[in-house]
Amino acid sequence: MNYLIKYIKRFGFMFLSIIISLLLIVTLYFFNIISTNTFHILEFIILLVNVFISAYIIGKKSIKKGYLEGIKYSLIIVFIFFILTLITREPLKVRILLYYLIIIITSVLGSMIGISKTNKN
Repeated sequence: MNYLIKYIKRFGFMFLSIIISLLLIVTLYFFNIISTNTFHILEFIILLVNVFISAYIIGKKSIKKGYLEGIKYSLIIVFIFFILTLITREPLKVRILLYYLIIIITSVLGSMIGISKTNKN
């Protein structure tokens, strides 16, 4: 049960920080402070940073095999995004699949770095 609670907390914090960050950049975009290209780049960077930090924390709390924790965490995130893609009826494109692959790689790297920091302390 603690295992499930750990993931639910991480998802909650991750989505909350993504929403707050996106509200900030949407406000900047609305008032024409940042351009469209900058908006899309910041949107992507915010997601990757939050996924990396969450995976890092999950990796730091795990005992061994951080890459497996990262894969599990990222597959859950990708599954949620895939369901949202199906709900919005957006067709699956190579760009979206690459987006999902980058999320998986970021999460695996974050959890691997997190577990390596745990073992050194």
